[in-house]
Amino acid sequence: MMHRRKLLLTGLSATAGAIGLAGCAGPVVQDYADQKPTLDLKTYFSGIVDAWGMFTDRNGKVVKRFTVEMKCQWNNGEGILDEDFVYSDGKTEKRVWKLTDKGNGSFTGTAGDVVGIAVGQAKGNAFNWSYTLALPVDGSVINVQMDDWMYLMNDRVMLNTARMTKLGIHLGDVTLSFMRRA
Repeated sequence: MMHRRKLLLTGLSATAGAIGLAGCAGPVVQDYADQKPTLDLKTYFSGIVDAWGMFTDRNGKVVKRFTVEMKCQWNNGEGILDEDFVYSDGKTEKRVWKLTDKGNGSFTGTAGDVVGIAVGQAKGNAFNWSYTLALPVDGSVINVQMDDWMYLMNDRVMLNTARMTKLGIHLGDVTLSFMRRA
């Protein structure tokens, strides 16, 4: 009886460990290295880019919808992405990203509501950012982690999905569609 209980506990521990590791597994930017068209952030985010997006909670319910107009410019490897958000309830918000091209598809970035430095890598048609966002919620601010993925579809259209977590707990997702103005 004692031997069976030990085997059961060992099996449960191994299963829980495997499930935990599987939950952490996900794509890495290198998975997209051969995908076309090749994303060049400095080319794509140049001029005016429009975006349409939504935030869904962890159950998939749409909580907020928004549009964004981005005015983008680069000078000697330094980029400014000046974003103006308009939410479906009429509220507005501004975020100004300051990006630095580190070479070989690596970028860093800062913004007023980003805690510390965002770190990103582009390969093939994909770009992955990781950063902490200071998010206002009900009169206070919470820091959430963003795992932000962009996928270039063609020279004008890019799709974006970002997973938002706090202490490893999935809070929701942001989905956007970008379009460069012709």
